[in-house]
Amino acid sequence: MADIRNNFVGIKSPNPFWLASAPPSDKAYNVERAFKAGWGGVVWKTLGAEGPPVVNVNGPRYGAIWGADRRLLGLNNIELITDRDLYVNLREMKEVKKNWPDRAIVASIMVPCEEEAWKAILPLVEETEVDGIELNFGCPHGMSERGMGSAVGQVPEYIEMVVRWCKQYTRMPVITKLTPNITDIRYPARAAKAGGTDAVSLINTISSIVSVDLDNFAPVPTIDGRGSHGGYCGPAVKPIALNMVAEIARDPETYGLPISGIGGVTTWRDAAEFLALGAGNVQVCTAAMTYGFKIVQEMITGLSDWMDAKGHRTLDDICGRAVSNVTDWRYLNLNYVAKAHIDQELCIKCGRCHIACEDTSHQAITSQVDGIRHFEVMEDECVGCNLCVNVCPVENCITMEPLAAGELDQRTGKVVEPTYANWTMHPNNPMAAPVAAE
Repeated sequence: MADIRNNFVGIKSPNPFWLASAPPSDKAYNVERAFKAGWGGVVWKTLGAEGPPVVNVNGPRYGAIWGADRRLLGLNNIELITDRDLYVNLREMKEVKKNWPDRAIVASIMVPCEEEAWKAILPLVEETEVDGIELNFGCPHGMSERGMGSAVGQVPEYIEMVVRWCKQYTRMPVITKLTPNITDIRYPARAAKAGGTDAVSLINTISSIVSVDLDNFAPVPTIDGRGSHGGYCGPAVKPIALNMVAEIARDPETYGLPISGIGGVTTWRDAAEFLALGAGNVQVCTAAMTYGFKIVQEMITGLSDWMDAKGHRTLDDICGRAVSNVTDWRYLNLNYVAKAHIDQELCIKCGRCHIACEDTSHQAITSQVDGIRHFEVMEDECVGCNLCVNVCPVENCITMEPLAAGELDQRTGKVVEPTYANWTMHPNNPMAAPVAAE
């Protein structure tokens, strides 16, 4: 049976599934229930500095995007960090860690970007004997307007500075949580590494307005007739998160930096994809808020069963396995040719492939043959874009079939070459290396 025990920068947990810092990890009651359900670890909801507690709004805090079946695709959140007293949180963290020594507990922290503020809170957290800290440089709303959260995460120099302070004033592993609200995620990751961080976690929420109430013309969620931008999370952000994780994992300057993957993890497959792209574990929030804590049981079983079926014995067998296959567009093989193929036995003749191709693509799918409704790919027009595969409602009805070397591409009239060729050497590229004359 696959061993899914996790060791992330020395923080051990029985599985790689952690609850992210968010409402589900706001108090001992929640965290105890999560551990009973099977979660391997928890990042406690972000702690603020000692003093008057943070003030949250007393009304709607979430906006939502749904699929056609009202399946939740994304949440917009305007809640701030914990509004509970710092010492209440610290006392509960210590108690829960004592009761659950085999589970990971990491304290998320956000205080003003001043050395004394970090120097003051770190010993308090260390005294709880939790396993590590996560520096919240990600939240895009509320706290960022006060010079914290993503206001720090968008400035690499600030990231490096704060990480250095934390490494100086605590023995605990430091995980730096990065904001996706930036042009190139590699720069803040590099800064965190330069500061000495033990790991990074990403992504935090994306700055967003998910909808507008057209009766009162205010963003949703609406507080007394007005709304604000918030942080977007859930399944819809997973592609963005995967890309950013991969960028850090394959960047020569951050290669090998441990990554905790966050962003839309809902199933074991989502988790496996993050692990394959370089994450050492995953953090989950929206899925738990949508389906409850017991969803982790499906994640654990699914990941373990898949690993058994594929012969993967430990998490190390899959972590980072896909990184070497992520490349820049310019290095993709231009001599690879594929054509769409429609399985006539599976086809329900809905016509969606034809309409998509006819109206928006390459007019490569018939609607009639000999006066009869029939959908078939015309290989002399098909560019292999696979739009038809993605709009077809029947799984595996349309597949992409590569042409073998030596076969004729009917669209171009050229024989498929057996050699690899990319844009860097293409004659249409003005920067292509000149080909030596024979």
